[in-house]
Amino acid sequence: MSQALYRKWRPGRWDEIIGQQHIVQTIHNAVSAGREGHAYLFAGPRGTGKTSLARILAKAVNCKNEDIGNRPCDECDHCRSVSAGTFLDLIEIDAASNTSVEDVRNLRDKINFSPNQGRYKVYIIDEVHMLSTAAFNALLKTLEEPPPHAIFILATTEVHKIPLTVLSRCQRHEFRRIPVNDIVGLLKKISQEEGMEPEEEALQLVARQATGGMRDAISLLDQLSATGKKISLETAQTILGTATNQAVLDLVDAILTGDAGGGLNKLHTTLDNGSDPRQFSRQIVNYLRKVMLVRLGNADQVDTTAETRQVMAKHANGFESSEILRIIRVFNHAAVDARGSWQPSLPLELAFVEAIEAPVQLSSNPAKKAPQAVSKPASEPVKQAVNKAVKEQENSPEASVEVQESSQMTREQWAGLLEVVKKPSPNTRGLLNSCKTNTLRNGVLLLGFPSQLLKEKMEQPEHLSVVKDAAEKIFEMPIQIECAIVASGQGALPPQVDNSGMVATGVRLGGEIVDVNNLKTKDKDSE
Repeated sequence: MSQALYRKWRPGRWDEIIGQQHIVQTIHNAVSAGREGHAYLFAGPRGTGKTSLARILAKAVNCKNEDIGNRPCDECDHCRSVSAGTFLDLIEIDAASNTSVEDVRNLRDKINFSPNQGRYKVYIIDEVHMLSTAAFNALLKTLEEPPPHAIFILATTEVHKIPLTVLSRCQRHEFRRIPVNDIVGLLKKISQEEGMEPEEEALQLVARQATGGMRDAISLLDQLSATGKKISLETAQTILGTATNQAVLDLVDAILTGDAGGGLNKLHTTLDNGSDPRQFSRQIVNYLRKVMLVRLGNADQVDTTAETRQVMAKHANGFESSEILRIIRVFNHAAVDARGSWQPSLPLELAFVEAIEAPVQLSSNPAKKAPQAVSKPASEPVKQAVNKAVKEQENSPEASVEVQESSQMTREQWAGLLEVVKKPSPNTRGLLNSCKTNTLRNGVLLLGFPSQLLKEKMEQPEHLSVVKDAAEKIFEMPIQIECAIVASGQGALPPQVDNSGMVATGVRLGGEIVDVNNLKTKDKDSE
């Protein structure tokens, strides 16, 4: 059986650790000065060199080389034994499978025995955050006052789960995600040594897919090596599942052109052919993210073929940046929501309909941008009917009505408001669930309720304050809250307006009340 590349290329000396020079220099200097610590905590993302550096440290403190500054030498029998995994005084413990207090007590009972081969017994406890509370407590005294021949190295990907009492007894070192260029550099070296011929773009893709983890990057390269010596970008995209599906391009085209029927047909055809709705949503989000990068002038950060890059440029010029962000959020929500839906394709269908509902596009002249619309304005017959009603009531003090574009909050905005409100006040969230309409205009959020009782409850200061704070966080502007009773299931009317009057009729026909303060009471209007 051949050895995995990430094991074959595991660092064995200080200078082979990549991307963590700030830690390597500190520990190397301490060892060279004979001032190594008794307990270390290595924290950081997976695959960034925590365990490798721990083994190098164990090798260095037990190296036989007379020049202390040249340890580890990788030539003495102790160094070779550590590299081979046969050094008796290096004890590696997986905390994920040794979590109990009995395991730690067993370790504590054996720690007082002198080393078998080297000067130090080195204990590497990987994923130490998995230890139970009782196990951590049993470890505390040993960490604080270990025998002079013992060194502890704790490694974790979730440092926030480590008790402060343990943190205070260790030298803490934070490992960083490895830069893409550093990963690409090592992948090139490995490729040359292993006889592979990957394209530069393919290595860039692998490095970005690894998200800062060198082990993940080498494992991905190992996976690609099975395809043959020549590794193209197209091959890498196909194997790693990042290739842009033609269905994604067609769907984005449909959103851009407003082709609802064609887009839904493409969506259903793709799902009927076996695509998973959540995965398809992720592919759309990933593609639109690249379109956004192109739109913002960061095309060099996009890994794709020349043909796809041309399509991306067209889409980037066809959408406003704000619209790309809106559509990304819509499909990102679908990717998460599809798991719990009784109809797996429904969240994706809803996302497409919401994305196509009000596309903001550029005109044929790139310098001239179309105005952003919230939703469709009232139709011409509705305008005429409402204007006639207003004209007949010119001398009436009841209210002033004007036909304007609807400012109904989007489903995503409303869901976001409910989520923000839920944490500080579940009761307020419950009241908002009873809200039938929500309209935002000129910094005023008008909430419509089906009964006077619900309206009065929402108007209590503690509820209004929570909603106001949440709305201001979402819309990033001062917000006032107005509550009203829903009239005949059509829209929110302030209580001063007669449901049978001309103003109510105008609202049902598409108009909107723009001046609540000038409304007279029902009693005075009826006199």
